Amino acid sequence: MGGVHLLAPELRIIGSFVRLYAQQVSKIVEFTTDCFHQDTGGAYFRFGRNPVLLPPKLARLIEQQIAQPAVNSAVSPHSTGPAFLFPGRPAGRPRSASGAQTLLRAHNLPTLAARNTAMIEAVADLPPIVVSDLFGITAGTAHSWAQLANDSWTDYLAACAATTPKGSGKLRKSP
Repeated sequence: MGGVHLLAPELRIIGSFVRLYAQQVSKIVEFTTDCFHQDTGGAYFRFGRNPVLLPPKLARLIEQQIAQPAVNSAVSPHSTGPAFLFPGRPAGRPRSASGAQTLLRAHNLPTLAARNTAMIEAVADLPPIVVSDLFGITAGTAHSWAQLANDSWTDYLAACAATTPKGSGKLRKSP
């Protein structure tokens, strides 16, 4: 009988950061354990300057990753700074972004479309400056995403308006 293949916690965290918070894998592998903290209000992760409240399941995965990191090196790190959330080779270095990307693709977890969707959803719900602060991206980048999201909706709504007779509230069938 075939069992369910569960993704490693490391992949689940990286995939979640891409899909929920529009983070680039190249940035994710650079995150350190001090980006994560908990208090009575919940668990938080700092992507930019401000901490973001995490869903409880993701917080538990991060706690597990910090407690038992998937170490890719037989040599212990000599770093005195904060530990990388995703340690790599050599010791004291982060996991390689290309290696993480390859692993995600091997499990059918593409990142580009997921990141783009997450970013458009974020800028549709929040002002670009807030997205900039929360996700650690430049204000210009957040503004560009907001324009893209707005342009997409503007075109869609204009197309809907063009096919809807005034006052009917229903779409007209195309000839």
